[in-house]
Amino acid sequence: MSGHSGYEMEDCVEALRGALASHGITLPSLRVELPAFAGDYAPPMGLVALGNCNTGTARRLVDALGGGVWWEVELAARGETVRAVRREVGARYGREAELCVAELLNNVVRHVGEGVAVRVRAGGAARRVRVEVLDPAVGSLPVLVAARGEGESGRGLTLVDAVALAWGIEVRGEEKAVWFEVAVV
Repeated sequence: MSGHSGYEMEDCVEALRGALASHGITLPSLRVELPAFAGDYAPPMGLVALGNCNTGTARRLVDALGGGVWWEVELAARGETVRAVRREVGARYGREAELCVAELLNNVVRHVGEGVAVRVRAGGAARRVRVEVLDPAVGSLPVLVAARGEGESGRGLTLVDAVALAWGIEVRGEEKAVWFEVAVV
């Protein structure tokens, strides 16, 4: 799993600040408006530090507040549906997102099974989008491996690792999410 960069933390705080502000959430007992607090805290990760949470938890809070999920689709993982979702993600979020989501969906087809139910979710802040591919195979976690020689497989996560700003894997109850983040211009 990839670590959290300063850029990722700033982007996460920006998304959380916006989601909280859209709901007018403050901490009256501290006489602090959370969005303002985040902007004044050094280093620039105030809301995450205040909540004592990591960026994954902060992003789920943004989603719960309605500030993060822009698009979601459910599909049966097959060649034709992978192509359709890949094109849609590319049209919405650019070629890097298109490449990464195609690799993750193809991994589901190859390693979990053709036709398995999959969800693809995308959301984020102004400069960055997070795309998640969720499937029910919590016991089958992808592993970044070095491809060998002229082999035609084993490069999917290597490509995601090279193209994405960050990526990772989260097990959430009965499903796993393999996610990546790319810059949106």
